[in-house]
Amino acid sequence: MFSSSRFTIQKKCCIFAKKSIMNDKLLNRFLRYVSINTQSNPDSKNVPSTPSQLAFAKMLADELRNIGLENVSVDKHGIVMGFVASNTEKEVPAIGFIAHLDTSPAACGKCNPQIINQYDGKDIIIDKANNILLDTKTYPELLQYIGQTIIHTDGSSLLGADDKAGIAEIITAMEYIVNHPEIPHGKIAVAFTPDEEIGTGIDYFDVEKFGTKYAYTLDGGQLGELEYENFNAAKATIHIEGIDIHPGDAKGKMINSQLIAMELEAMLPKNEKPELTSGYEGFFLLTDIQGNIEKTQMEYLIREHDTAKFEAKKQFIQNTAQQLQENYPLANINCTVTDQYRNMREKIEEVFFIISIAEKAMIEADIIPMKVPIRGGTDGAKLSFKGLPCPNLFTGGHNFHGKREFIVLESMEKASQTIVNIIKEFGKSLTVYASALPAGMYLYTLVVDNQIIDTKRMILTK
Repeated sequence: MFSSSRFTIQKKCCIFAKKSIMNDKLLNRFLRYVSINTQSNPDSKNVPSTPSQLAFAKMLADELRNIGLENVSVDKHGIVMGFVASNTEKEVPAIGFIAHLDTSPAACGKCNPQIINQYDGKDIIIDKANNILLDTKTYPELLQYIGQTIIHTDGSSLLGADDKAGIAEIITAMEYIVNHPEIPHGKIAVAFTPDEEIGTGIDYFDVEKFGTKYAYTLDGGQLGELEYENFNAAKATIHIEGIDIHPGDAKGKMINSQLIAMELEAMLPKNEKPELTSGYEGFFLLTDIQGNIEKTQMEYLIREHDTAKFEAKKQFIQNTAQQLQENYPLANINCTVTDQYRNMREKIEEVFFIISIAEKAMIEADIIPMKVPIRGGTDGAKLSFKGLPCPNLFTGGHNFHGKREFIVLESMEKASQTIVNIIKEFGKSLTVYASALPAGMYLYTLVVDNQIIDTKRMILTK
Protein backbone atom coordinates (compact mmCIF):
# COMPACT_ATOMS: atom_id res chain seq x y z
CA MET A 1 0.00 0.00 0.00
CA PHE A 2 1.07 3.57 -0.69
CA SER A 3 0.52 5.68 2.39
CA SER A 4 0.81 9.36 3.19
CA SER A 5 4.26 10.92 3.36
CA ARG A 6 3.07 13.10 6.25
CA PHE A 7 4.60 12.32 9.61
CA THR A 8 4.09 13.46 13.19
CA ILE A 9 6.54 13.10 16.04
CA GLN A 10 5.18 10.68 18.62
CA LYS A 11 6.66 12.34 21.68
CA LYS A 12 5.47 9.69 24.09
CA CYS A 13 7.28 6.89 22.30
CA CYS A 14 10.72 8.20 21.36
CA ILE A 15 12.55 8.40 24.69
CA PHE A 16 13.84 4.87 25.13
CA ALA A 17 13.36 1.33 23.92
CA LYS A 18 12.12 -1.37 26.28
CA LYS A 19 12.75 -5.04 25.61
CA SER A 20 9.72 -7.32 25.94
CA ILE A 21 8.59 -10.85 25.14
CA MET A 22 6.19 -9.44 22.55
CA ASN A 23 9.11 -7.60 20.92
CA ASP A 24 11.08 -10.83 20.63
CA LYS A 25 8.17 -12.72 19.10
CA LEU A 26 7.43 -9.93 16.67
CA LEU A 27 11.05 -9.69 15.59
CA ASN A 28 11.44 -13.44 15.08
CA ARG A 29 8.22 -13.67 13.10
CA PHE A 30 8.97 -10.64 10.97
CA LEU A 31 12.48 -11.81 10.08
CA ARG A 32 11.14 -15.22 9.06
CA TYR A 33 8.43 -13.72 6.91
CA VAL A 34 10.56 -11.19 5.02
CA SER A 35 13.06 -13.92 4.12
CA ILE A 36 10.36 -15.35 1.82
CA ASN A 37 9.94 -13.68 -1.54
CA THR A 38 6.20 -13.19 -2.10
CA GLN A 39 6.18 -10.53 -4.80
CA SER A 40 2.95 -10.34 -6.76
CA ASN A 41 3.09 -10.42 -10.56
CA PRO A 42 0.87 -7.93 -12.43
CA ASP A 43 1.27 -9.89 -15.67
CA SER A 44 -0.19 -13.09 -14.23
CA LYS A 45 -3.83 -14.05 -14.78
CA ASN A 46 -3.82 -16.31 -11.73
CA VAL A 47 -4.76 -15.56 -8.11
CA PRO A 48 -2.47 -15.77 -6.32
CA SER A 49 -0.25 -14.40 -9.05
CA THR A 50 2.86 -16.19 -7.74
CA PRO A 51 3.21 -19.70 -6.25
CA SER A 52 5.27 -18.38 -3.33
CA GLN A 53 2.22 -16.57 -1.96
CA LEU A 54 0.27 -19.82 -1.73
CA ALA A 55 3.20 -21.53 0.00
CA PHE A 56 3.44 -18.62 2.44
CA ALA A 57 -0.32 -18.82 3.07
CA LYS A 58 -0.08 -22.49 4.00
CA MET A 59 2.82 -21.75 6.35
CA LEU A 60 0.81 -19.03 8.10
CA ALA A 61 -2.22 -21.31 8.39
CA ASP A 62 -0.09 -23.86 10.25
CA GLU A 63 1.15 -21.09 12.53
CA LEU A 64 -2.39 -19.97 13.30
CA ARG A 65 -3.34 -23.54 14.20
CA ASN A 66 -0.29 -23.86 16.43
CA ILE A 67 -1.19 -20.78 18.49
CA GLY A 68 -4.75 -22.02 19.00
CA LEU A 69 -6.98 -20.53 16.31
CA GLU A 70 -9.94 -22.58 15.10
CA ASN A 71 -11.37 -23.46 11.69
CA VAL A 72 -8.21 -22.32 9.92
CA SER A 73 -8.37 -22.62 6.15
CA VAL A 74 -6.54 -21.71 2.96
CA ASP A 75 -8.63 -21.55 -0.20
CA LYS A 76 -7.42 -22.10 -3.74
CA HIS A 77 -6.72 -18.38 -4.14
CA GLY A 78 -4.41 -18.34 -1.11
CA ILE A 79 -6.79 -16.52 1.25
CA VAL A 80 -6.08 -17.58 4.83
CA MET A 81 -8.82 -17.38 7.46
CA GLY A 82 -8.78 -18.35 11.14
CA PHE A 83 -10.96 -17.66 14.15
CA VAL A 84 -10.88 -17.20 17.91
CA ALA A 85 -14.19 -18.20 19.44
CA SER A 86 -16.09 -15.87 21.75
CA ASN A 87 -15.34 -16.49 25.43
CA THR A 88 -18.28 -14.55 26.85
CA GLU A 89 -22.01 -15.16 27.09
CA LYS A 90 -22.66 -11.48 26.40
CA GLU A 91 -23.58 -10.34 22.94
CA VAL A 92 -20.34 -8.81 21.67
CA PRO A 93 -19.80 -7.77 18.03
CA ALA A 94 -17.51 -10.03 16.02
CA ILE A 95 -14.48 -8.17 14.66
CA GLY A 96 -11.71 -8.98 12.21
CA PHE A 97 -8.12 -8.10 11.39
CA ILE A 98 -6.65 -8.41 7.89
CA ALA A 99 -3.21 -8.12 6.25
CA HIS A 100 -1.84 -9.11 2.85
CA LEU A 101 0.66 -11.77 1.80
CA ASP A 102 2.31 -10.16 -1.20
CA THR A 103 5.00 -7.52 -1.53
CA SER A 104 5.22 -4.92 -4.26
CA PRO A 105 6.59 -5.88 -7.68
CA ALA A 106 8.31 -2.47 -7.70
CA ALA A 107 11.53 -3.88 -6.18
CA CYS A 108 13.14 -7.23 -5.43
CA GLY A 109 11.20 -9.08 -2.74
CA LYS A 110 13.94 -11.31 -1.33
CA CYS A 111 15.20 -9.36 1.65
CA ASN A 112 18.36 -9.50 3.75
CA PRO A 113 17.23 -7.35 6.70
CA GLN A 114 19.68 -5.30 8.76
CA ILE A 115 19.00 -4.49 12.43
CA ILE A 116 20.11 -1.41 14.34
CA ASN A 117 19.68 -1.75 18.09
CA GLN A 118 19.37 1.51 20.05
CA TYR A 119 19.48 3.82 17.04
CA ASP A 120 21.77 6.80 17.74
CA GLY A 121 20.11 9.47 15.60
CA LYS A 122 22.76 9.54 12.85
CA ASP A 123 22.40 8.95 9.11
CA ILE A 124 21.97 5.27 8.26
CA ILE A 125 24.25 4.01 5.49
CA ILE A 126 22.35 1.22 3.75
CA ASP A 127 24.66 0.54 0.80
CA LYS A 128 27.80 2.66 0.72
CA ALA A 129 28.96 1.42 -2.68
CA ASN A 130 25.74 2.56 -4.36
CA ASN A 131 25.23 5.65 -2.16
CA ILE A 132 21.94 4.40 -0.69
CA LEU A 133 21.32 5.93 2.71
CA LEU A 134 18.69 7.19 5.10
CA ASP A 135 19.81 10.70 6.01
CA THR A 136 18.04 12.61 8.75
CA LYS A 137 17.72 15.71 6.59
CA THR A 138 15.62 13.92 3.98
CA TYR A 139 13.99 11.59 6.52
CA PRO A 140 13.68 13.67 9.73
CA GLU A 141 11.12 11.18 11.09
CA LEU A 142 14.11 8.97 11.97
CA LEU A 143 14.89 11.24 14.89
CA GLN A 144 11.76 10.23 16.80
CA TYR A 145 13.18 6.69 17.02
CA ILE A 146 16.41 7.42 18.89
CA GLY A 147 17.10 4.55 21.28
CA GLN A 148 14.79 2.16 19.45
CA THR A 149 15.32 -0.80 17.11
CA ILE A 150 15.25 -0.06 13.39
CA ILE A 151 15.09 -2.78 10.74
CA HIS A 152 16.08 -1.77 7.21
CA THR A 153 17.18 -3.30 3.91
CA ASP A 154 20.69 -3.96 2.65
CA GLY A 155 19.98 -1.85 -0.43
CA SER A 156 19.32 -4.75 -2.81
CA SER A 157 15.58 -5.10 -2.20
CA LEU A 158 12.56 -3.71 -0.45
CA LEU A 159 12.04 -4.78 3.17
CA GLY A 160 8.58 -6.30 2.89
CA ALA A 161 7.14 -4.57 5.95
CA ASP A 162 4.24 -3.84 3.60
CA ASP A 163 2.61 -6.03 4.68
CA LYS A 164 4.50 -8.73 6.52
CA ALA A 165 4.69 -6.43 9.51
CA GLY A 166 0.89 -6.43 9.59
CA ILE A 167 0.83 -10.23 9.50
CA ALA A 168 3.36 -10.51 12.34
CA GLU A 169 1.45 -7.96 14.43
CA ILE A 170 -1.90 -9.71 13.98
CA ILE A 171 -0.55 -13.18 14.78
CA THR A 172 1.33 -11.91 17.84
CA ALA A 173 -1.82 -10.18 19.10
CA MET A 174 -3.89 -13.34 18.52
CA GLU A 175 -1.38 -15.41 20.45
CA TYR A 176 -1.68 -12.95 23.34
CA ILE A 177 -5.48 -13.11 23.31
CA VAL A 178 -5.52 -16.91 23.21
CA ASN A 179 -3.07 -17.04 26.13
CA HIS A 180 -5.11 -14.54 28.19
CA PRO A 181 -8.62 -16.01 28.42
CA GLU A 182 -9.42 -13.57 31.23
CA ILE A 183 -9.90 -10.89 28.54
CA PRO A 184 -13.59 -11.07 27.53
CA HIS A 185 -14.17 -10.88 23.79
CA GLY A 186 -16.54 -11.86 21.06
CA LYS A 187 -15.66 -13.83 17.95
CA ILE A 188 -12.40 -12.68 16.35
CA ALA A 189 -11.56 -13.40 12.72
CA VAL A 190 -8.24 -12.96 10.97
CA ALA A 191 -7.44 -13.15 7.28
CA PHE A 192 -4.36 -12.85 5.07
CA THR A 193 -5.00 -12.07 1.42
CA PRO A 194 -2.94 -12.37 -1.79
CA ASP A 195 -2.19 -9.83 -4.51
CA GLU A 196 -3.17 -6.65 -2.67
CA GLU A 197 -0.39 -4.77 -4.44
CA ILE A 198 -1.94 -5.48 -7.84
CA GLY A 199 -5.55 -5.18 -6.65
CA THR A 200 -6.89 -8.63 -7.52
CA GLY A 201 -6.81 -10.94 -4.49
CA ILE A 202 -9.56 -9.30 -2.48
CA ASP A 203 -12.08 -9.95 -5.26
CA TYR A 204 -12.28 -13.53 -3.99
CA PHE A 205 -12.71 -12.65 -0.30
CA ASP A 206 -15.75 -14.40 1.24
CA VAL A 207 -17.26 -11.78 3.56
CA GLU A 208 -19.99 -14.16 4.72
CA LYS A 209 -17.46 -16.83 5.71
CA PHE A 210 -15.37 -14.22 7.55
CA GLY A 211 -18.46 -13.55 9.63
CA THR A 212 -17.81 -10.14 11.17
CA LYS A 213 -19.63 -6.81 10.93
CA TYR A 214 -16.44 -4.73 11.23
CA ALA A 215 -12.75 -5.26 10.53
CA TYR A 216 -9.42 -3.43 10.42
CA THR A 217 -6.58 -3.85 7.96
CA LEU A 218 -3.03 -3.63 9.33
CA ASP A 219 -1.42 -2.05 6.27
CA GLY A 220 -0.58 1.51 7.28
CA GLY A 221 2.65 3.37 7.81
CA GLN A 222 4.19 5.10 10.77
CA LEU A 223 3.16 4.86 14.40
CA GLY A 224 -0.33 6.23 15.04
CA GLU A 225 -1.72 6.30 11.51
CA LEU A 226 -5.47 5.68 11.40
CA GLU A 227 -6.91 5.82 7.90
CA TYR A 228 -10.46 5.67 6.60
CA GLU A 229 -10.12 7.74 3.43
CA ASN A 230 -8.35 6.53 0.31
CA PHE A 231 -8.05 7.56 -3.30
CA ASN A 232 -10.70 6.84 -5.85
CA ALA A 233 -8.62 4.95 -8.41
CA ALA A 234 -8.75 4.22 -12.12
CA LYS A 235 -6.37 3.04 -14.83
CA ALA A 236 -6.21 4.54 -18.30
CA THR A 237 -4.78 2.52 -21.20
CA ILE A 238 -4.07 4.47 -24.37
CA HIS A 239 -3.32 2.77 -27.68
CA ILE A 240 -1.89 4.94 -30.45
CA GLU A 241 -1.46 3.62 -33.98
CA GLY A 242 0.42 5.80 -36.43
CA ILE A 243 1.86 5.25 -39.90
CA ASP A 244 5.41 4.05 -40.50
CA ILE A 245 7.19 4.63 -43.78
CA HIS A 246 10.77 4.91 -44.98
CA PRO A 247 12.13 8.22 -43.60
CA GLY A 248 13.29 9.19 -47.07
CA ASP A 249 9.68 9.20 -48.27
CA ALA A 250 8.08 10.27 -44.97
CA LYS A 251 7.13 13.88 -45.68
CA GLY A 252 3.38 14.31 -45.38
CA LYS A 253 2.90 10.59 -44.79
CA MET A 254 4.59 9.43 -41.57
CA ILE A 255 2.68 9.69 -38.30
CA ASN A 256 4.99 8.87 -35.39
CA SER A 257 2.88 7.32 -32.59
CA GLN A 258 5.63 8.02 -30.05
CA LEU A 259 5.47 11.75 -30.71
CA ILE A 260 1.69 11.72 -30.27
CA ALA A 261 2.24 9.97 -26.94
CA MET A 262 4.68 12.69 -25.88
CA GLU A 263 2.15 15.31 -26.93
CA LEU A 264 -0.56 13.66 -24.84
CA GLU A 265 1.64 13.64 -21.75
CA ALA A 266 2.41 17.33 -22.28
CA MET A 267 -1.31 18.15 -22.45
CA LEU A 268 -2.01 16.77 -18.95
CA PRO A 269 -1.83 19.22 -15.99
CA LYS A 270 1.86 19.63 -15.19
CA ASN A 271 1.33 20.14 -11.46
CA GLU A 272 -0.86 17.05 -11.02
CA LYS A 273 1.90 14.47 -10.63
CA PRO A 274 2.73 12.34 -7.56
CA GLU A 275 6.02 14.14 -6.94
CA LEU A 276 4.21 17.50 -6.86
CA THR A 277 1.17 16.60 -4.77
CA SER A 278 0.35 15.63 -1.18
CA GLY A 279 -2.57 15.18 1.20
CA TYR A 280 -5.88 15.22 -0.65
CA GLU A 281 -4.38 16.32 -3.99
CA GLY A 282 -4.89 13.88 -6.85
CA PHE A 283 -2.67 13.10 -9.83
CA PHE A 284 -2.05 11.42 -13.18
CA LEU A 285 0.89 9.00 -13.23
CA LEU A 286 2.41 7.58 -16.40
CA THR A 287 3.44 4.13 -15.20
CA ASP A 288 4.48 2.54 -18.48
CA ILE A 289 5.08 3.50 -22.10
CA GLN A 290 6.23 1.19 -24.87
CA GLY A 291 6.22 1.63 -28.56
CA ASN A 292 7.78 2.46 -31.89
CA ILE A 293 6.89 4.68 -34.84
CA GLU A 294 3.82 2.67 -35.75
CA LYS A 295 2.38 1.68 -32.36
CA THR A 296 2.66 3.03 -28.81
CA GLN A 297 0.85 2.03 -25.64
CA MET A 298 0.67 4.19 -22.49
CA GLU A 299 -0.57 3.21 -19.02
CA TYR A 300 -1.75 5.84 -16.54
CA LEU A 301 -2.95 5.76 -12.95
CA ILE A 302 -5.65 8.29 -12.10
CA ARG A 303 -6.05 9.13 -8.41
CA GLU A 304 -8.34 11.56 -6.56
CA HIS A 305 -10.06 11.60 -3.15
CA ASP A 306 -12.99 13.79 -4.18
CA THR A 307 -15.53 11.90 -6.31
CA ALA A 308 -16.44 14.84 -8.55
CA LYS A 309 -12.78 15.65 -9.22
CA PHE A 310 -12.13 11.97 -9.89
CA GLU A 311 -14.83 11.82 -12.55
CA ALA A 312 -13.47 15.06 -14.04
CA LYS A 313 -9.96 13.58 -14.25
CA LYS A 314 -11.21 10.50 -16.06
CA GLN A 315 -13.12 12.65 -18.51
CA PHE A 316 -10.12 14.95 -19.02
CA ILE A 317 -7.80 12.18 -20.18
CA GLN A 318 -10.48 10.80 -22.49
CA ASN A 319 -11.11 14.27 -23.93
CA THR A 320 -7.37 14.72 -24.42
CA ALA A 321 -7.13 11.51 -26.42
CA GLN A 322 -10.16 12.56 -28.47
CA GLN A 323 -8.60 15.96 -29.20
CA LEU A 324 -5.45 14.27 -30.47
CA GLN A 325 -7.57 11.97 -32.63
CA GLU A 326 -9.10 15.05 -34.22
CA ASN A 327 -5.64 16.57 -34.69
CA TYR A 328 -4.34 13.39 -36.36
CA PRO A 329 -7.32 11.93 -38.28
CA LEU A 330 -5.17 9.31 -40.04
CA ALA A 331 -3.94 7.94 -36.71
CA ASN A 332 -5.99 5.63 -34.49
CA ILE A 333 -6.08 6.72 -30.84
CA ASN A 334 -8.08 4.77 -28.28
CA CYS A 335 -8.36 5.53 -24.54
CA THR A 336 -9.91 2.99 -22.17
CA VAL A 337 -10.50 3.98 -18.53
CA THR A 338 -11.14 1.23 -15.96
CA ASP A 339 -12.18 1.90 -12.35
CA GLN A 340 -10.06 0.08 -9.76
CA TYR A 341 -11.39 1.01 -6.31
CA ARG A 342 -13.34 3.75 -4.51
CA ASN A 343 -12.87 5.96 -1.47
CA MET A 344 -14.15 3.99 1.53
CA ARG A 345 -14.97 7.14 3.56
CA GLU A 346 -18.68 7.05 2.71
CA LYS A 347 -18.94 3.52 4.12
CA ILE A 348 -16.87 4.18 7.24
CA GLU A 349 -18.86 7.30 8.13
CA GLU A 350 -21.94 5.08 8.52
CA VAL A 351 -20.19 3.24 11.40
CA PHE A 352 -17.80 5.91 12.61
CA PHE A 353 -17.71 4.49 16.13
CA ILE A 354 -15.15 1.93 14.89
CA ILE A 355 -12.77 4.86 14.31
CA SER A 356 -13.48 6.16 17.82
CA ILE A 357 -12.74 2.71 19.26
CA ALA A 358 -9.43 2.56 17.37
CA GLU A 359 -8.49 6.04 18.61
CA LYS A 360 -9.23 5.04 22.20
CA ALA A 361 -7.24 1.83 21.77
CA MET A 362 -4.22 3.82 20.54
CA ILE A 363 -4.45 6.33 23.38
CA GLU A 364 -4.53 3.42 25.86
CA ALA A 365 -1.23 2.30 24.32
CA ASP A 366 0.27 5.82 24.69
CA ILE A 367 -0.01 6.55 20.97
CA ILE A 368 -1.13 9.85 19.46
CA PRO A 369 -3.69 8.91 16.77
CA MET A 370 -3.16 10.54 13.36
CA LYS A 371 -6.13 10.48 11.01
CA VAL A 372 -4.60 10.89 7.57
CA PRO A 373 -5.86 10.20 4.04
CA ILE A 374 -4.33 7.23 2.26
CA ARG A 375 -2.54 8.28 -0.90
CA GLY A 376 -3.26 4.90 -2.35
CA GLY A 377 -5.63 2.07 -1.56
CA THR A 378 -5.98 -0.97 0.65
CA ASP A 379 -7.99 -4.17 0.58
CA GLY A 380 -10.17 -2.42 3.15
CA ALA A 381 -11.48 -0.05 0.50
CA LYS A 382 -12.94 -2.87 -1.58
CA LEU A 383 -14.14 -4.76 1.50
CA SER A 384 -15.99 -1.68 2.73
CA PHE A 385 -18.03 -1.70 -0.48
CA LYS A 386 -18.62 -5.45 -0.09
CA GLY A 387 -20.37 -4.80 3.21
CA LEU A 388 -17.43 -5.09 5.61
CA PRO A 389 -16.39 -1.60 6.86
CA CYS A 390 -12.64 -1.83 7.19
CA PRO A 391 -10.43 1.16 8.15
CA ASN A 392 -6.66 0.86 8.15
CA LEU A 393 -4.22 0.84 11.10
CA PHE A 394 -0.51 1.59 11.21
CA THR A 395 2.19 -1.09 11.12
CA GLY A 396 5.17 1.11 12.00
CA GLY A 397 6.83 1.08 8.58
CA HIS A 398 8.23 3.85 6.38
CA ASN A 399 9.20 4.28 2.71
CA PHE A 400 7.27 1.26 1.41
CA HIS A 401 8.03 -0.26 -2.00
CA GLY A 402 11.66 0.79 -2.14
CA LYS A 403 15.22 0.09 -1.03
CA ARG A 404 14.97 2.71 1.75
CA GLU A 405 12.07 0.96 3.44
CA PHE A 406 12.44 0.55 7.19
CA ILE A 407 10.35 -0.31 10.23
CA VAL A 408 10.65 0.26 13.97
CA LEU A 409 10.27 -2.76 16.23
CA GLU A 410 8.76 -0.77 19.10
CA SER A 411 6.12 0.62 16.74
CA MET A 412 5.28 -2.94 15.71
CA GLU A 413 4.70 -3.80 19.34
CA LYS A 414 2.43 -0.77 19.67
CA ALA A 415 0.44 -2.08 16.69
CA SER A 416 -0.08 -5.44 18.40
CA GLN A 417 -1.06 -3.64 21.61
CA THR A 418 -3.57 -1.58 19.64
CA ILE A 419 -5.16 -4.75 18.25
CA VAL A 420 -5.47 -6.17 21.76
CA ASN A 421 -6.94 -2.90 23.04
CA ILE A 422 -9.52 -2.82 20.22
CA ILE A 423 -10.57 -6.35 21.17
CA LYS A 424 -10.89 -5.23 24.81
CA GLU A 425 -12.98 -2.21 23.83
CA PHE A 426 -15.40 -4.30 21.78
CA GLY A 427 -15.61 -6.83 24.61
CA LYS A 428 -16.61 -4.41 27.35
CA SER A 429 -19.92 -5.25 28.99
CA LEU A 430 -23.03 -3.07 29.07
CA THR A 431 -25.11 -2.99 32.27
CA VAL A 432 -28.82 -2.22 31.93
CA TYR A 433 -30.54 -1.13 35.16
CA ALA A 434 -34.09 -2.39 34.72
CA SER A 435 -35.33 -2.87 38.29
CA ALA A 436 -37.89 -0.09 37.91
CA LEU A 437 -39.35 -1.55 34.72
CA PRO A 438 -42.33 -3.94 34.68
CA ALA A 439 -41.88 -7.45 33.32
CA GLY A 440 -42.09 -7.77 29.57
CA MET A 441 -40.15 -7.67 26.32
CA TYR A 442 -38.07 -4.59 25.51
CA LEU A 443 -36.00 -3.45 22.56
CA TYR A 444 -32.89 -1.46 23.34
CA THR A 445 -30.54 0.33 20.95
CA LEU A 446 -26.84 0.94 21.57
CA VAL A 447 -25.65 4.27 20.17
CA VAL A 448 -21.98 5.36 20.12
CA ASP A 449 -20.92 8.75 18.74
CA ASN A 450 -24.44 9.21 17.33
CA GLN A 451 -24.07 5.94 15.42
CA ILE A 452 -26.46 3.03 15.99
CA ILE A 453 -24.35 -0.08 16.61
CA ASP A 454 -27.15 -2.56 17.15
CA THR A 455 -30.71 -3.08 18.40
CA LYS A 456 -31.35 -6.03 20.71
CA ARG A 457 -34.28 -7.68 22.44
CA MET A 458 -34.41 -7.97 26.24
CA ILE A 459 -36.92 -10.11 28.12
CA LEU A 460 -37.42 -8.96 31.72
CA THR A 461 -38.95 -11.27 34.30
CA LYS A 462 -39.83 -10.44 37.91
